[in-house]
Amino acid sequence: MHTEGNHDPYGALRYRNYRFLLTGSVLASIGTEIQAVVVGWELYQRTGSAADLGYAGLAQFLPVLVLSMFAGHAADRFSRKWILVSAQLGMTLTSVALSALSLLDGPVELIFLCLVFAGCCRAFAMPARVSMVPLVVPLEQLGNAVTWNSTGWQVANMTGPALGGLALYFFSDFWRAYVLAAACTFASAMLVALIVLRANQPGLQTRSFSSLMAGIQFVWRTKLLFAAITLDLFAVLLGGATALLPIFAKDILEVGPKGLGWLRAAPASGAFLMALLMAHRPPMQRAGLTLLGAVAGFGVATIGFGLSTTFWLSFAMLALTGAFDNISVVVRGTLMQTLTPDSMRGRVAAVTSIFISSSNELGGFESGMTAQWFGPIASVVGGGIGTLIVVAAIVVLSPGLVRLGSIKGLLNHQVETTRSQGDEGCHDRLHEPS
Repeated sequence: MHTEGNHDPYGALRYRNYRFLLTGSVLASIGTEIQAVVVGWELYQRTGSAADLGYAGLAQFLPVLVLSMFAGHAADRFSRKWILVSAQLGMTLTSVALSALSLLDGPVELIFLCLVFAGCCRAFAMPARVSMVPLVVPLEQLGNAVTWNSTGWQVANMTGPALGGLALYFFSDFWRAYVLAAACTFASAMLVALIVLRANQPGLQTRSFSSLMAGIQFVWRTKLLFAAITLDLFAVLLGGATALLPIFAKDILEVGPKGLGWLRAAPASGAFLMALLMAHRPPMQRAGLTLLGAVAGFGVATIGFGLSTTFWLSFAMLALTGAFDNISVVVRGTLMQTLTPDSMRGRVAAVTSIFISSSNELGGFESGMTAQWFGPIASVVGGGIGTLIVVAAIVVLSPGLVRLGSIKGLLNHQVETTRSQGDEGCHDRLHEPS
């Protein structure tokens, strides 16, 4: 185990199966981001409606809301690896179908149907992927693995939108860009299929309603985790501006599809730099105050983006939102992995995936609707102000989160708890890098 003075920034990356999982996740996210850029631009080109951009987010959120609890239960009962492979192949089929619709100029309604299917695939992919991490790295590397997960996700969110924007710029038809997205998710499925789990997944035997809802009950009882994911939910739900970027790129900043790709990549570029910084530093000592300050910074940067009328200032503000959001992602993810028993990780990950999708896809719907009613600038600026109000509310309502100290201390406590429960064998098997 590494001490504060001997922090290994590449600890999790020394495990072969984690590298496969991380690379597969990055490729899947790149494909998803390419598809999101192309779908948003195609819908706005074909309909000219901000509301349709919101409906696109809603179409992907509703399946997650309906299916996530069943997906989490499945991740704790069946093979997480093969659930993830199947979900990524489903995403590949979605991109292929969107490509065919674009090539044949199919009806817009079928595009929304494809997005619903993509949401179904994501509902099953997210709990499976998150709950696989402790099966490929030892407990003391969970914090480092979460940080690298965030880094990889930000690489994808930086690369995917840029590739999507470039594909729109260079290709004369949308369908070619969808094929590129399909290739990424298919490659992801193949990489995940090669993973050999280094510890047995504890199989859930019961199929009762109470076991299905156990994830919700656990998150509700674990006040620290509940406060962290609630803060993230409302901050991004109110402050997210991603769904409106086609409007800003076309009508306000006038930078076209190429500029749209760069704007979509801006948050990830800031988050990527922040993730690298966090990976090379020891775990934070005052995680609660750092988290609250980061979310407040996210709100301020969102307001700055909404008021900006120049491309580079807008890019910088979006990059800051990504940098601040990455801190939230790492703290929340580490708390979830550290505080959750492995037998419940799928169901708890399902609950957090509902929160994440609520903040992203439902946030896109909220942004689209408020932009339709009040205009895109008012929608973004109002959302940033709402984020600051949420931070103030959490400070008052969750003093435990404010007092949260060292993440390293939580990890050490969980390692000792696991050993005291007689899991040394599993831990020792994981401890050998390959």
